Amino acid sequence: MNSIVLTLIGLAIILAGYLLYSKFIGGKLYRLNDANVTPAHEFQDGVDFVPTNKYVLWGHHFTSVAGAAPIVGPAVAVIWGWAPAFLWVTLGTVFFAGMHDLGALWASIRNKGQSIGTLSGRYIGNRGRNLFLVVIFLLLLMVNAAFATVISNLLVSQPTSVIPVWGAIVVALLIGQAIYKLKWNLVLVSIVGVVALYALILVGDRFPISLPDTIMGMSAGAFWVLILFVYAGIASMLPVWMLLQPRDYINGLQLFIGLGLLYGAILLSNPTIVAPAYNNNLPPDTPSIVPLLFVTIACGAISGFHGMVASGTSSKQLDKETDARFVGYFGAVGEGLLALGTIIAVTAGFESLASWEETYSAFNQGGVVASWMRADPS
Repeated sequence: MNSIVLTLIGLAIILAGYLLYSKFIGGKLYRLNDANVTPAHEFQDGVDFVPTNKYVLWGHHFTSVAGAAPIVGPAVAVIWGWAPAFLWVTLGTVFFAGMHDLGALWASIRNKGQSIGTLSGRYIGNRGRNLFLVVIFLLLLMVNAAFATVISNLLVSQPTSVIPVWGAIVVALLIGQAIYKLKWNLVLVSIVGVVALYALILVGDRFPISLPDTIMGMSAGAFWVLILFVYAGIASMLPVWMLLQPRDYINGLQLFIGLGLLYGAILLSNPTIVAPAYNNNLPPDTPSIVPLLFVTIACGAISGFHGMVASGTSSKQLDKETDARFVGYFGAVGEGLLALGTIIAVTAGFESLASWEETYSAFNQGGVVASWMRADPS
């Protein structure tokens, strides 16, 4: 299979979904109307409710919902063949993920910025709502713990990552001040911010930082986990424009640049897809494709976690109601594009089908899949 042909088909499906389907559901079903006052203006407080440029808010939403999941999930799911993963990512993005993100955002802005957890009480009662909120809290606590562990392991094993990781927070704080206090041009701020992030990588390579094996009776990894939780607590109390929003925006730009490089590499190299469209030669430990395909590719096709982001933070920053289509639906499209690029990358470029099968010799490669499935909020 020609990788360029498959890429162009996938891009056409996903982008047609945004240009046509999202326009239909935004106009005919949700009836987005700029005459309606959004919660960001109605309850503007400079903390959680902050009217935001739609490009900045898209960066926040896109980065919040797209992490390692749309990379890991499709990379695992192609063990059943590239066709099921390709169809689920493309059609799932168009008819499920995009509509879900836009729908959650719409429901929240039409209900004074309430979260999905709070809104659920209308349909499942107060007791059901309270139980749902407890489940959400425990889920988020589990996710924070899992990702704190992953990041602390990264900081310990890769000392060169310490400066880029923590330096990005400083860059985000400066970007927030530049956009909201100094009123600098957004394009200029964006360029300077991206350059600063890449410069931090060079600085980190030059000055790696390693902590002692034991700090205050804790291992280096445990100490980093503690620092990360302190950071999360502080960040959650700051106004969204100060750290959360600019951090996600600048990281979203960096992620989109990565997408451009990925698709550019596919177009320039045109690697042949050697993986089978549907794999009949599965390793003996591989589970059934149904329902595991849809669980493995959660982020990248549809994820309930997106509803918490859309209704928890994005809805409180929406400047105009019609911006919901770009922020919500196109935010999901960004994740779908990441998942699509991953499918191409992990099925093409191998010397032969045998070399691909050697790589995909088992469903659970070294426990990576199982550990991610426990940590992924999708």
